Amino acid sequence: MAKGIALSVAETVFPLAEVFTISRGSKTEARTVTVTLRQDGHTGMGECVPYARYGETVESVIETISSLAGELASGLDRRALQTRLPAGAARNALDCAFWDLQAKQAGKRVFEIADLKRPGPVITAFTLSLEAPEIMREKARENAHRPLLKIKLGGEGDLERLEAVRSGAPDAAIIVDANEGWSPESYAALAPEMLRLGVTMVEQPLPANDDGALAAMERPLPVCADESCHDRASLASLVGKYDMVNIKLDKTGGLTEALALKQNAQAAGLQIMVGCMVASSLAMAPAVLVAQGAQIVDLDGPLLLAEDRQHPLLYDAEGVHPSTSELWG
Repeated sequence: MAKGIALSVAETVFPLAEVFTISRGSKTEARTVTVTLRQDGHTGMGECVPYARYGETVESVIETISSLAGELASGLDRRALQTRLPAGAARNALDCAFWDLQAKQAGKRVFEIADLKRPGPVITAFTLSLEAPEIMREKARENAHRPLLKIKLGGEGDLERLEAVRSGAPDAAIIVDANEGWSPESYAALAPEMLRLGVTMVEQPLPANDDGALAAMERPLPVCADESCHDRASLASLVGKYDMVNIKLDKTGGLTEALALKQNAQAAGLQIMVGCMVASSLAMAPAVLVAQGAQIVDLDGPLLLAEDRQHPLLYDAEGVHPSTSELWG
């Protein structure tokens, strides 16, 4: 008879290569939570990033996960987890650790267990954080060889920042993330300028709790829901306002819901973006499976770190490659 699952959970901190800034603030390190599940000599791991935007802290997420130790020992499994915890960072780390554990126990890869096609590398965006225009121009120049740049905006001087990035990287495709930083008026004014500068998508231009104006506005370039999209329950409120959804495992509460959200969003006529928080390769690995066939992929978290985990994901000219089994899945 199989023994129950033993749980370990702890904070793991990764220093960033440089300060990372969005419209809500700056940080110099990525504070993540690592979950380890052990059963019958096999180990599964998952990583999440608690997000203050949704009322999460490292401490609260660790407390939530730790509270399930007894239930895990008594038989709580991945399917039961989906209703035991709400969507969010805590469920994500546990869900991904369950998938990894199941793969290790079966001697298979997660994509096989999930009945997915064998994954391949996918081109990922590289993010430039919110800075003064001259700094962003230089960062764009340093990364002009990358096929897709993601630009963090959301404040006064955004047009100057965009102009600077385009001059620094004249050939790169550009997508923009406002992180809820604009009003309907500022977005309407910036939209034609973004088109002029070759921007191909704008992410979450308006606050998630005040995005109704998008339904009545012309959307000359695709608009992607990020903070407005969490899991499948979000979809009904997005149709008609957005053209694309950004699937992040820390919002969906893990790979299980992310795969279901992707399928339902596509059925609703929405395009797919797969994104991430700033985290290590362990957090990106499950998302690479969701990213297969997505219109936009933004899984550059490890590229922003000063150091990564052992057996990190490979990033090269083909994009980000699927993980080895030594890392995850």
